[in-house]
Amino acid sequence: ACVMDSYDYYSALENVLPEVKKSMEARAAAAEAGGAGPGMGHFVIRPDSGDPVEAVMAGLVKAEQAFGSELNKKGFKVLKGCSVIQGDGINIHTLERIVDAVVAKGFSVQSVAFGMGGGLLQKVQRETMAFASALGHVRYAGEDRGRDVMLACAHVPHAADAFSLPGILQVRREAGRCVVYSVPDDGAGAPLVEAAENELRVVYDCGPLKQSPWDDFDTVRARVEAEWRQLAPLKNVSPLSSQLKERIAEMSPEHAKGAASKA
Repeated sequence: ACVMDSYDYYSALENVLPEVKKSMEARAAAAEAGGAGPGMGHFVIRPDSGDPVEAVMAGLVKAEQAFGSELNKKGFKVLKGCSVIQGDGINIHTLERIVDAVVAKGFSVQSVAFGMGGGLLQKVQRETMAFASALGHVRYAGEDRGRDVMLACAHVPHAADAFSLPGILQVRREAGRCVVYSVPDDGAGAPLVEAAENELRVVYDCGPLKQSPWDDFDTVRARVEAEWRQLAPLKNVSPLSSQLKERIAEMSPEHAKGAASKA
């Protein structure tokens, strides 16, 4: 499965999906030539934002163009080698709307899967706090230096506010509140936050780290309750440092305004 909305979902469907099909066909041909037997594999499109009905239908239509389909015994189209999974925004009402739209367009529901997510259990979620974490830095094999990356959805409402923070992040307390910085240029400069001041610490890396003992839940809850009361008057103050805002503007000028107001 591939999360397809990291930048522009509809552009990915139009331009990337056909290339994925070619790559799968080439891999299948190579495997068959090597005696591994036939088999192209199965690709799953995962839209993760936007209107659930529109996202699923766009995925089905473009997947049929790229991968093709065949009719089942009931006369509905089943995608070949590809399907769509929708987990974002799913509840009993949106699920019913999606199924109705899928059937109305002649597709079989066999080509769509649904994730339950936290929405079926509770309504306190990442959108409640307007917060989510995403990949911020990557280093490819064979490269001496890494590169900062940021998720910047182009197709969702209020797109200027729909972005993640780029870079290797550091957090420092300033005047009683936490302020976020980004390590400059893959560490090729003086750290803006000294290690002893960095509140963002690794506590788990392929297992718990001995030098970073975990607090129990009672301790965590007490700390959150105390700090939440302390931060309440500052709720409209952005936690992003000016340095990080400049980095966001450099990577994605259209999201600079959202960074300036992000709180």
